[in-house]
Amino acid sequence: MADFYSEWWGTAIAVIVAISMLACVLLLWSQSKVKVKVGSDGKPLPAETTGHVWDGNLMEQNNPLPRWWMWLFYLTVIYSVGYLVVYPGFGTRQGLFGWSEVGAYEKEIKEGEATYGPIFNKYLAMDIKAVAKDPQAHEIGQRLFLNTCSQCHGSDAQGGKGYPNLTDNDWLYGGDPKTIVATITEGRHGQMPPMGAAVGTSDDVRNVANYVLSLSNSSHDPIKAALGKPKFAACAACHGADGKGNQMIGAPNLTDKTWLYGGDINTIMETINKGRNNQMPSHKAILTEGKIHLLAAYVWGLSNNSSLNAGVSDAEAGAIKQIAATATAVSAASDTSSGK
Repeated sequence: MADFYSEWWGTAIAVIVAISMLACVLLLWSQSKVKVKVGSDGKPLPAETTGHVWDGNLMEQNNPLPRWWMWLFYLTVIYSVGYLVVYPGFGTRQGLFGWSEVGAYEKEIKEGEATYGPIFNKYLAMDIKAVAKDPQAHEIGQRLFLNTCSQCHGSDAQGGKGYPNLTDNDWLYGGDPKTIVATITEGRHGQMPPMGAAVGTSDDVRNVANYVLSLSNSSHDPIKAALGKPKFAACAACHGADGKGNQMIGAPNLTDKTWLYGGDINTIMETINKGRNNQMPSHKAILTEGKIHLLAAYVWGLSNNSSLNAGVSDAEAGAIKQIAATATAVSAASDTSSGK
């Protein structure tokens, strides 16, 4: 797109704007010459028609515009000229005020940093677990979450198919504060390659899927699971020989009943055959370090409610519980629940 842009465009836009405004003036001037015709008796003559007739006798008349309406149009043209003198719009000219959208945005950002920066800096100097116990920090973190994360993880943070549930204790990469900060800052790219060919035939895929279900004591065919166990060796490099996963690479634990895409036999077979490709974008370009710190504290607190209440008074614990009630409901683990 940068190659398409040229300094000539500014001149072209200025010419188009000038011609458009001049055309409006000429049109208004030409119409102002049209007047109501009067007869010798001083009475208005019947208006001329354009020749368009509807419904037998409904004719379109060519009456001149009312004078007040005409002057109203002239005023809009005058206003447009004044606007282009003061503000940008006439090619590359910046206007007398030098206003720009970028400048207005940067000014607003600076004003916001001046107002709220000290608040973020105060919490940035605190340990994330301590921040999670602060009711005001919790409210700020919740708003950051709703604005930035709820589109994927849901306003209740319980996720959905393909989007991790953040209110339980099942984590793909780890749920400690440091890891959560790294996840928000740099993003994650979880990818499982298609393994159907490595496993073998379609029957082998079904057998491996039954074995995977057996790891979490989910409903499965024991005979097919026994046949699939040797074939699971193709998956052990990431998920481990025991199927408990590897948080270093984001490989899910297959021994619990928490599933990101679903825990039924058909979904597991689809995952084996086609693989999965999930990506969480990096947020370091849109969130400051202080905001990421607060957001991480909020996310950590969603699955660590008991830790939040340790070492605080009953009144403080009650306040924290009340504030967190709308966003910290812990979902029960089930075969169709989403996981991290």
